[in-house]
Amino acid sequence: MALADNIVVLLVSLFIGGIGIYVGAALLAQSRNYGHAVVTAGIGAVVWAVVGSLVGGVPLLGPLVTFLAYLLVIKWRYGTGWLTAGGIALVAWIAALVVLALLADLGYAEFSAVGIPNV
Repeated sequence: MALADNIVVLLVSLFIGGIGIYVGAALLAQSRNYGHAVVTAGIGAVVWAVVGSLVGGVPLLGPLVTFLAYLLVIKWRYGTGWLTAGGIALVAWIAALVVLALLADLGYAEFSAVGIPNV
């Protein structure tokens, strides 16, 4: 895949992650700012990658610390508590899966959701 294609896939994937976080934040934090959600997805992806590379290999504790770091980003960006941040993450994960399923039905199966863990 060419560099331009990789950039397009990255950007579309980031926007999908932003959609997921936007839906979660709109439902649980009364936030209606898609740009804020995209930035949150980008920051969350970087934090997930960095923390995951540092502690992700530690059984049980590594994935837990990585997920807590991701939730901390959502908590910080939306000024919520831990439970609301977890709810935003859960809704974001479900919303991103729905968007990805729709894209797959349209024949676009190579996208993921940057900023949404394991999607």
